Amino acid sequence: MLQAVVDAGGFARAAERVHKSPSSINHAVQKLEEQLGVDVFEIKGRKAVLTAAGAALLRRAGHLLEEAAEIETLAGALAAGVESEIRLAVDQLLPRAPVIGALEGFSRAYPATRIQLHEVVLSGGPDLLREAAVDILLGPELPSGYLGTCLGELSMVCVAHPSHPLAQGEAPLTRRDLQPHRQVVVRDSGAQASGEGGWVEADQRWTVSHMGTACEILRSGIGFAWMPEDRIAEDLAAGGLVELNLEAGARHAVPFYITHADRDRAGAASQSLMDALEQAFRTEQSS
Repeated sequence: MLQAVVDAGGFARAAERVHKSPSSINHAVQKLEEQLGVDVFEIKGRKAVLTAAGAALLRRAGHLLEEAAEIETLAGALAAGVESEIRLAVDQLLPRAPVIGALEGFSRAYPATRIQLHEVVLSGGPDLLREAAVDILLGPELPSGYLGTCLGELSMVCVAHPSHPLAQGEAPLTRRDLQPHRQVVVRDSGAQASGEGGWVEADQRWTVSHMGTACEILRSGIGFAWMPEDRIAEDLAAGGLVELNLEAGARHAVPFYITHADRDRAGAASQSLMDALEQAFRTEQSS
């Protein structure tokens, strides 16, 4: 009521905003002043103006009002069967733009629902799903025992810096040509990881935990790797990285899926997020 009087500039208009009588507003403010022992308003002409003490109190009370509004929003969402939090695992191989786009739209529709985003590699995502640590998984593996939807395919490309020795020759490269050189691989984040995907038993191997780190190493010219085309598209276009001329396997397609831990128990927010992700990736694939 105090905030309403400030915003409206008077008790009568504040009463209209909060659907109370002017006398109720006036009584509530007077009771507040008695409890706090300070005057929060002074009348100047026909307008109620905050005193210095009232302004200080209202500034501090602003956080309480925001929290109260968030609690009301959350309570309404819970009453409507909307989850308060969704745990989403996304494999680092996948393009980030459609994920972020889907999350942006979702946040407007469900502002009270928190998102826990896990960035995983290979078996890390399925492990979290089986452990009930995430609700939704986006990744290149459809875990056994779960139903998922294929959203499209990733294009994995074998690349290196233009100055790298593997990029100098014209003849197609064999597996033996690759093995003496340093290969960069991304570590499987699963608890029972069996190794790193795409390793060709190179004599030298650098294992990193994040796709972004692998890209930085490749740009420095000290290794080769298979990378998702989406991650290195700008580097290829600018000539910072080049596709290696392999006799076979320079490019390969990897399907990816969206899987829910338990679709039957998915609430409105989970269903909406899955729909948004599916739409975002189908739009990405068709463009």
